[in-house]
Formats: sequence, C-alpha cells, structure tokens
Amino acid sequence: MRQLLPALALLLLIGLAQPANAAPGDSVYLRPGQLVRAGDGLRLNLYCMGHGSPAVVFDSGHQDWAPAWAMVQPEIAKFTRTCSYDRRGAGFSDAGPLPRTSVRIADELHSALNNAGVSGPYILVGHAFGGINIRAFAYRFMPEIAGLVLVDTDAGDVEPPDALEREHKNFTVQAGELRACLDAIAAGRPLSDVPPPTLQKLPCEQRFFRGFPEEVWSPELSAAALHLAQTSRALYEEVVSELEEMPGDEVWLKQHRQSLGNRPIRVLTAANLYSDDESTPADVHLRHLKNQYERALWQARFLELSSNAKQVFAYHSRAAYIQLDQPELVIGAIREVYEERGAAR
Repeated sequence: MRQLLPALALLLLIGLAQPANAAPGDSVYLRPGQLVRAGDGLRLNLYCMGHGSPAVVFDSGHQDWAPAWAMVQPEIAKFTRTCSYDRRGAGFSDAGPLPRTSVRIADELHSALNNAGVSGPYILVGHAFGGINIRAFAYRFMPEIAGLVLVDTDAGDVEPPDALEREHKNFTVQAGELRACLDAIAAGRPLSDVPPPTLQKLPCEQRFFRGFPEEVWSPELSAAALHLAQTSRALYEEVVSELEEMPGDEVWLKQHRQSLGNRPIRVLTAANLYSDDESTPADVHLRHLKNQYERALWQARFLELSSNAKQVFAYHSRAAYIQLDQPELVIGAIREVYEERGAAR
C-alpha cells in the first residue's frame, strides 16, 4: 500500500544504521497495525499495544500521523492499553469522505475503537490539531472519558478574535500551498515543479512532521514517511480539507464546550518556540516573547475545564514536538492521569 516497499528495500540494501537516539522498535509503524472499519465501512489503521484500563488513545498534529508517538506509546503500553492511529488519508488508513471536520474525525475514531474491541474509559492524548479532535471526542462521548493530556494543543476555540483572524489568514495561505502540492501529484508532475511557498519556506514533502529525516526515528521510518509525503494524493487531500475546516471546528468546540468535572487534565506547553540570541533584533525578540506569552495563556484556558487540571512547561522541545524531544514529560503526564483515575475506581 502507498508503494512503501521500494524505499524500505533501498534502505535495507545500503544498510543504514539506526541513530543511537532513535525510538526503539519504531519499525511497528512501517506496516499496517490493525485495519478496522469505522461507521462508514472504510478502514482506520490502529496501532494498539499493551493491556489494561483506562486505555490511552493518541491523536497526532496536523500533517502528522501515528509515528508521532513512537517515543511515547511503547512506554505507556508497559502499564495499560494504548492505541495510536492514522487519520483518514494518512499512513495506512483509507481515504475518507470530505470535508474532514473534527466531529467526523472523532466519530470515526470512536467507531473504530469500538469495532476493535477497545472500550472506554479513555485517556485521550492530543498534540496540536489532535488536541482539537480529542476535545470534540470528549464533548461527544463524555461518559467514556477518563482524562485528557493536551500536548501543545491548538487553542483556536479560546483565542481572541484578532488572533483568530491572523491564524485563519495563515490557514488559507497554507491550504493553498498544500493544494498546489496536491495538484502536482494528481497531475503526475514532480513536486519540484510546485512554486516555492510564501508562508512555510519548505518544499511539499518536508512540510510533514518536522521534516525528514527525523532525528529520533530510524532511517527506515523516515524514508517511509517521506515516500508518503512525496506520492500520496489522499494525504494531501486530507490535510487541505482539515485546514479548511479548522475555523468551523473551533466554532463547534465553543458551542459544545463542557466541563470535565474532576477528571484530570494535563496541559503541556512548549516554553521556548524561538531560537533567539544576541543577534536577534530587539523588535523581533519582543514579538516572540509576546507570542509565547499569549500562547501559554490561551492553553492555560483549558485548565478551566476541570477542577483537577495542571499546566506543565517544556523548555527543551524543538518546533513544539514535546513528545519527540521530551517524551518523559508526556509519559509522566499520562501516568499521572492514569494513576489518579485508577485511585478513583
């Protein structure tokens, strides 16, 4: 599927060594896990491992899929059931119907988990855009929720109107750039033909995760993910539609916001998004400080959802990928939620 084998075979032939800091056993994400039918009969690819309850369910950021959790999931699986998955069109999941709204994504995941025999209660873990999806999941299926871990979550449902206006303009530009990549793949043209982007100055295939090769993955996993980013029309259809639907997702979350009562929530916030130093112009540094401060405050708004909530800052995470650079913080937050829910049973 997705023509992964040629890229993988090449890596095996040339015998690239796995980096010392690569996720152990990340080869599980090189092939389908469990292909499970969701409500519409199409299949989602789940990677489930471990045993126990509550089950921990992971959702990745925009332009990412299940390998985002390669540093975290195996560790959590040592003490409870875990499931990561590829959203429709990404990884090994079937392409899904459009538009790709967070409500549709949440319903598909809920259906697939039930069909796979993974029942609640669930601890939901979401990174960036995945945090929007798991909040939609929680609001729709609240009796099945044990707790949330929001990993540098998108916060459009709590941001002020002026910030949202700026972000939505960026969404429009970014969606247009990704659509140009999609059009090239659909027409059988090389991605190198796509004009240089104006917002993210990266070629099409380097706009997924945080580019390739990913330093904490094995070379085989980086090659497989890169191959998808170079060839999969369904992947680009997914990410374009998700971007176009995000403003509506934010409105839905505002309208359906619910308290989680005393269910534990942990909010992990990247504290150093910029690489400023003495050479950074003062006005740029001040703008960065303001952005960082506002972002932390917006994410802190999710503490209002529960009487048992805490914000944790990550100071050593590049590009806000806390789960890759400081996986111990994510593992610790999940363990806290798991132990608190266990103590409550």
